[in-house]
Amino acid sequence: MRLKTRIICTLFAAFAFTFSATVAAKELRLGLIVPGSHAWTVAASAMGDELEERSDGNYSVSIFPAGQLGSEAQMMQQLQTGALDMAFLTAAELTNSVTDFGTLFAPYLVTDVKQAGELLGGPAAQSLLDRLPRKTGTIGLGYGIAGMRLMLTAFPADSVNSLGGRKIRVTPFAPVQDFYQILGAAPTPMPLPAVYDALANGQVDGIDADLELVWKLKLYERGDTMLYSKHMMFPVVGLISGRLWAQLGEEDRTLIAKVAKKHLNNLFGQYSEIEATMLENLQQTDIDVIEVDSEFFEGKLKQWEEIWLKKGSFLKDLRSEADELQ
Repeated sequence: MRLKTRIICTLFAAFAFTFSATVAAKELRLGLIVPGSHAWTVAASAMGDELEERSDGNYSVSIFPAGQLGSEAQMMQQLQTGALDMAFLTAAELTNSVTDFGTLFAPYLVTDVKQAGELLGGPAAQSLLDRLPRKTGTIGLGYGIAGMRLMLTAFPADSVNSLGGRKIRVTPFAPVQDFYQILGAAPTPMPLPAVYDALANGQVDGIDADLELVWKLKLYERGDTMLYSKHMMFPVVGLISGRLWAQLGEEDRTLIAKVAKKHLNNLFGQYSEIEATMLENLQQTDIDVIEVDSEFFEGKLKQWEEIWLKKGSFLKDLRSEADELQ
């Protein structure tokens, strides 16, 4: 009886060792909405390479860009069920679960991507990540950024009044929709791949975008005016499925979080260079590039603040931190 027990225990230990070794070597599936050439996708790929090297091959990352796994809302659902391991999602998507993420899009909260990095590394923005496990079933690994937002229009835009009634393609979430409604425009959600033709056929009159998208998607070929307003930052958040996180040991958690945060944070410095290059490129095209600031909007932006202050005190705290960076 004792011998049988020892044999069973030995077999069980061998099975457990084999099983744990199999689990340790894991391919992590990571989804993004942006194209394969986008800086976010490049950062995700670099993260995967470093993670595979530092884990001695125990972890690798397969990248699925350009919405191959569905919309951001669908990818969030996949993270929650464990069907998807990781994602780099816009903070816009997280606003659907944690309303205060919307305050990160306050007009002229920061002046450039460098300042955005400083603010997103501060206590207010970091506290938003702490809410994600309970609200979304995901773990926030850190923030990155895209370029500052601007407007590309298919018509001459020389004043805020010229935007009145115009259909502007936007990311479909409340902060951006509120912004354009206040300006008198008609915010119009539309998939990014459809915008190029939509600008030509009048389906939309303009797009809220950044320099990288305008250049890499060649939207300038369908534009007349680019208002380089830098009116909002546009953060990305690195996420990992809470279901997967619960299965990881502390050492693996620390490694994945550290590597992900490093490559997300690298985007702040990279976009300072990307924006300079893209702006120079676009200034050599046929579109009219006009640099504008908050005065261009003739005081209308106070209405945005009033709307979002009614949703809670978080905007006040965030604005206070931002003011200290000025």
